[in-house]
Amino acid sequence: MDTERIVGSLSMICCCFLALATAVLPKTDVASRIGLFEDHGDVGNVLHRGSVKFDPAAGTYTISGSGDNMWFSNDEFQFVWKKVTGNVTLAADIAFEGTGGNPHRKAVLMVRQSLEPDSVYADIARHGVGLTSLQWREEKGGTTHEVQANVNAPARMRIEKRGDYFYMFAGTRGHMQFAAGSPRIPLKAPFYVGLGVCSHDKDRIETAVFSNVDLTTSQPEASPHTTLYSTLETVSIQSGDRREVYTTPGRIEAPNWTPDGKSLLFNRNGRIEKISIDGGEPQLLGTGFATQCNNDHGISPDGASLAISDNSQEDRESLIYVLPITGGTPRRVTARSPSYFHGWSPDGKTIAFCGERNGAFDVYTIPASGGEETQLTRNAGHNDGPEYSPDGRYIYFNSDRTGLMQIWRMHPDGSNQERVTNDNTNDWFPHISPDGRWMVFLSYAKDVTGHPADKDVMLQIMSMTDMKPKPLARLFGGQGTINVASWSPDSKQVAFISYHPLPQ
Repeated sequence: MDTERIVGSLSMICCCFLALATAVLPKTDVASRIGLFEDHGDVGNVLHRGSVKFDPAAGTYTISGSGDNMWFSNDEFQFVWKKVTGNVTLAADIAFEGTGGNPHRKAVLMVRQSLEPDSVYADIARHGVGLTSLQWREEKGGTTHEVQANVNAPARMRIEKRGDYFYMFAGTRGHMQFAAGSPRIPLKAPFYVGLGVCSHDKDRIETAVFSNVDLTTSQPEASPHTTLYSTLETVSIQSGDRREVYTTPGRIEAPNWTPDGKSLLFNRNGRIEKISIDGGEPQLLGTGFATQCNNDHGISPDGASLAISDNSQEDRESLIYVLPITGGTPRRVTARSPSYFHGWSPDGKTIAFCGERNGAFDVYTIPASGGEETQLTRNAGHNDGPEYSPDGRYIYFNSDRTGLMQIWRMHPDGSNQERVTNDNTNDWFPHISPDGRWMVFLSYAKDVTGHPADKDVMLQIMSMTDMKPKPLARLFGGQGTINVASWSPDSKQVAFISYHPLPQ
C-alpha cells in the first residue's frame, strides 16, 4: 500500500508539472505554428471567428478573416502578429482564395499600435478588385485615410516603417518599386507588425495566402546613402484621402492643375512637364530659351497662357515670362530681378509676384503684358506668396512681420492689410479654391526659418466662412510641395508633392 501511495503521489506530481507545462507552452507552440509571428486573433467584434494556418515547408500563411470593414474609426479583421520596436520592413506575395465576395475585401501588411479596434495604424491593403493603397489612422479613434497607389493588383507588396514615416512598395519578388506617398504616424514602442484579412462583409469569411514573407527589424539610425523620390499626389479636401499620380526618383516640384481638370504641370531640372491626372509618362513642355524654370509658375484664368519664373538669362536671377500653354517662346514680363511669379488676377490682366529689391522681399503687381511694377507691401520682414482671390477682392500672401510667418490679405491696391491666420506654425503659400470657399497653405514648425525643402510639414485647410484651419495632410516636404496654385477646377481636390529619402 505504501508503494502504491508513493506511486500515486509521484503520478499526481507529474500531472501537476504536465499541467503547468501545458499552461506555459501554448504560446511557444503557437509561435512554432505561425512562423515569424507570435500570435493571432480577431481584432474588433467580428461575427465569425478567423483562423491562421502556417505551412512550414511552403512558408505560407493562409489567413481567413471576417469583419465588416477596416475603415473610419473601427477595424474588424483577423490579425497574425509580432511585437517589435524600431524600424520595420514586412513584405509578402498575396493571393486571395476563391472569387466573388465583396470587391473591397482586404489582405493587409500592417504595423499597429495596439490590438484595439480603434488603434493607430498603417497598412498596405490589397483589395479584392486590385485597388492597392497605403492606409492609416493618425490618432486613436480617428478617421482612416489612404493614399491610393497608381498600380493595380501587384503580386508582391512591402511596407516599411522608418522613424515616423511609412512607405509602400509594390511589384514582384526581386523587382519592387516605391509606389506611394508616405504619411507621418508616430508610434510608441513596442507595437505590432503582421498580416491580416478582412472580408468587408460581416456575414462572410474570406481567405488570402501570404507567401515568401520577409520580416526584418532594426533600430532607427540615419542612412549614409539615400535616394530621393518625389510623389505627385492629389488629396480630397472632404475625406483627406490621397491618390498617387506619379512617383519618380529625383525632385519634382509645384503642381498646377489645368482648367480642364485633365492634366497637371510641374517643374523638374529647370523644365516644365505635363502629365495626365491618371498618371503615365510626363511630356516636356517647350519653353524655348527658358531652361532654368523654378517652382513659381501658373496657368492664366482662361487656360491659354503659362507664367513661369526662370533663372537662365542675364545675371541668372529669376525673371517672370509668359508663353502659350501649349509651349513656345517666352515673353519677358518683369524688367527687374529676382522676381518670382505667384498669381494671376481673375481677369488675366495682372500678375502678382514676390520680388527682392534692395535686400527686402515684398509683394508686387505688374501688367501681364509688361510695364511698370507696383509695390504693395513695405513692412519690415519677408512678404511672399501673393495670390488673388477668385472674386478679385483680395490678394492673399504670407508675412513674418509679427514674428512667425502667417497668412495675410489686402486689397489689390495694397490697402487694408490684415492678418488671416494666428497659429503656432510658420504658414506659407496661401491658395484659394476656385469657388472661393477654401484656402490651403503649407505649415512648418515654429522653429523652421524660411521655406526649406525636406522638412516635416503639414498642409492645412481653412474654410473662408469660419476662418479656422485644420490639418489636411502631414508629410515630408516643404519647398516644392505646394508653392503655387494647385486646386482642381471643381474645388474638391488639391495637388501637391511629397518627398521620400529612401536608403539605397
